[in-house]
Amino acid sequence: MSELGLKETMCHMTTLTLCLARHGETDWNAENRIQGQLDIPLNSRGQEQAKALSSVLATMHFDAIYSSDLSRASVTAAAIANELGLELKINPALRERHYGSFQGLTYAEVGQKTPEGLKRFLARELDYEMEGGESLNTLWTRCVSQLQAMADAHPNQTILVVSHGAVLDTVYRYLVGDALDAPRSVTTPNCALNWMTYSDGKWKLDVWGEVSHVADALDALPE
Repeated sequence: MSELGLKETMCHMTTLTLCLARHGETDWNAENRIQGQLDIPLNSRGQEQAKALSSVLATMHFDAIYSSDLSRASVTAAAIANELGLELKINPALRERHYGSFQGLTYAEVGQKTPEGLKRFLARELDYEMEGGESLNTLWTRCVSQLQAMADAHPNQTILVVSHGAVLDTVYRYLVGDALDAPRSVTTPNCALNWMTYSDGKWKLDVWGEVSHVADALDALPE
């Protein structure tokens, strides 16, 4: 490639830096109760975690902040947006996975009501929808499409996204190439920070599960 061609190519290369965080703790997190797309608020500890997260990120530069419309995520994100003086952009496509008939139950209760359903869920059957819920394949398509949309919308910018455990797990699998039906290999604690970059059409994971700012953060339920 000529020197001119190389310069032109470099000018067209763009990089997005994306920080993906999980929401703060809720009472249902502490009870190991399945929230899904039910709108469960932060508990007092979750509110403190959101403050700690905003303190960590307040010294950093972000061009935009996005959040799920569920309050446990949007309240977490609002604390950060207020610190940075940015408008919070609400995006329902960043919601937690819909767990259908499992929502509101513990896994023990699901096992009592629908033991075969729990077995299929824990086996990570890709098309299983939990009686009105969202399959892993559908969740995958939703998460990947949102990642790409953000990359397209924010070239050469840094953005923050606040979402949910199953979304984070799906994004991690996409970034590192883990199979969607494989056992989970990483944790997704409340208010953990996860950093990634998108450059020259490729995603790269930089940091996963940074929790030094929040003590004893709870992991998401097995997904």
